[in-house]
Amino acid sequence: QVQFVESGGGLAQPGGSLRLSCVASGFTFSQSQMRWFRQVPGKEREMGASISRTGLGTDYADSVNRRFIITRDNSVNTVYLQMNNLKPEDTAVYYCNTGWDNPWGRGTQVIVSS
Repeated sequence: QVQFVESGGGLAQPGGSLRLSCVASGFTFSQSQMRWFRQVPGKEREMGASISRTGLGTDYADSVNRRFIITRDNSVNTVYLQMNNLKPEDTAVYYCNTGWDNPWGRGTQVIVSS
């Protein structure tokens, strides 16, 4: 079945960086657009970044644009999110998925605090 396993979260200081990874399985990864989402407790899950099947096309939410970089490696079914210049408002649980229709992984917690 479709599965996503996110990792790489943790505690970072404002202005710091983290790199998230997500290993996907159960579908043809190289044929699927991939997305990173995030969710703050009590708020709706929101999409932060997306990447095309080849990795040549990317798109970002205004809140993360020019700070986060999404990449992928189709040889290992993995999508990454390089998070730079982190802000306290980036604190959330981060998930990857192809979209809204597949089961969700457990996510990885990111906390940005001094």
